[in-house]
Amino acid sequence: MLVVRAINASDLDALYGLASQVGTGMTTLKPDMTMLGDRLGVACASFAETIPPEKRDYMFVMEDTDSGRLAGVCAIKGAVGLDEPFYNYRIGTLVHSSRELDVFTRMETLYLSNDLTGSTELCSLFLHPDYRSGNNGKLLSKSRFLFIAQFPHLFTEKLIAEMRGYQAQDGSSPFYEGLGRHFFKMDFHHVDDLTSLGKKSFIAELMPRQPMYVAYLPDEAQEVIGKVHLSTAPARRLLEQEGLHFEGYVDIFDAGPVLQARVSELRAMRDSLPAVLEAQGSGQACALPADAEPYLVSNTDLKDFRMIVTDAMPQGGKLALHDDELHLLRCRHGDTVRTLSLNPRKHTHV
Repeated sequence: MLVVRAINASDLDALYGLASQVGTGMTTLKPDMTMLGDRLGVACASFAETIPPEKRDYMFVMEDTDSGRLAGVCAIKGAVGLDEPFYNYRIGTLVHSSRELDVFTRMETLYLSNDLTGSTELCSLFLHPDYRSGNNGKLLSKSRFLFIAQFPHLFTEKLIAEMRGYQAQDGSSPFYEGLGRHFFKMDFHHVDDLTSLGKKSFIAELMPRQPMYVAYLPDEAQEVIGKVHLSTAPARRLLEQEGLHFEGYVDIFDAGPVLQARVSELRAMRDSLPAVLEAQGSGQACALPADAEPYLVSNTDLKDFRMIVTDAMPQGGKLALHDDELHLLRCRHGDTVRTLSLNPRKHTHV
């Protein structure tokens, strides 16, 4: 069975194994043992509440309890850009007009921006290829929203998620080749490695501060602005289901879209509900209604947060789980859990 849980100190080697599978473009999850060890230390301190909320980095892992193998990882950073600069391009518009010549042109531009500084960030989502089936991806990604709904006071009002940008089959970034290489004079993968290690001062030192006209870029670079990596498309759809959307900010290296939302407007904040666990024997069959749907269920323990997906449905503020599901959540009958339908419900308009 699969459970999403708070990471712990013993997960470092398995986390390194997952990071080694990721590839380029995800700067928050690199196969660097020192960096991952430091990050895991911050994550453990975050769940233990020994550091301020804005410095916290909540990391979650998906564990296959049958084998003890880690199947995936995801994270929530309390706030970005407070210790080191957080850059994006904001897509803007400049208008040039002349009444005398009867000319009116509207030009898209890219502005180097720190507008998203201080936002809470969803990041580091990676599911091992062996587990990319069924509801596993949804369980891993959406676990973070249930965590936010249970502990909203720990996060800022603005939530963002940087999506990995489009890459060609050879791993190159058309956007970087069309723009960034002219300023940084190094390979995309080298820049990617530097930013993952927190070395970002070169961005301010080398990038121009004036707006850049999109039309001046090669066609290949223009076409991928706001476009995600092929393997990231499913992750984008899941985030959009939960209330995030694109508002014109992109990554400065690969032009991947930055999705954002107000925490108070997330589906999990609106639709998730508490439920009290009631008795359900492990050998007893669950009587499911014809319209039964899978539900996300989490405990309410910050230090040992755990979440599963189940076919059991909450009814009247109560929820009956099998004994093995209770064990995964480390809960007992009478405990309160938080529940949310795995898939958004379709609202009919009269």
